[in-house]
Amino acid sequence: MATRSGTMKKTGVQRGASPVKRSSGNVFADLGFDEEEAEHLRIRSALMAALSKRLRDSNLTQAVAAELLGVSQPRVSDLVRGKIELFSIDSLVDMLNRVGVRVDVRTTVVN
Repeated sequence: MATRSGTMKKTGVQRGASPVKRSSGNVFADLGFDEEEAEHLRIRSALMAALSKRLRDSNLTQAVAAELLGVSQPRVSDLVRGKIELFSIDSLVDMLNRVGVRVDVRTTVVN
């Protein structure tokens, strides 16, 4: 839309832009991962976020955190940098347990 001075005014809508879609509730499904993989990624990301927060709140160095978790310092670095593909659900649950975090499981029937 042109203004009185002849310059273009931003309208907030770009030509050729995709319409905004409501999220499915799983960002990984929204990104196109198949249903099973999207669910595994959702669970792993939640566990990684909880573990990263716990370590951050504890003000531990990566070396001390590695000792506490029973892993190497580079492994802790991978964790805090979000390298989700390197961690299984089991390993994340084990590490959370080592820092005093209990993992509860809740299931929901989806249609």
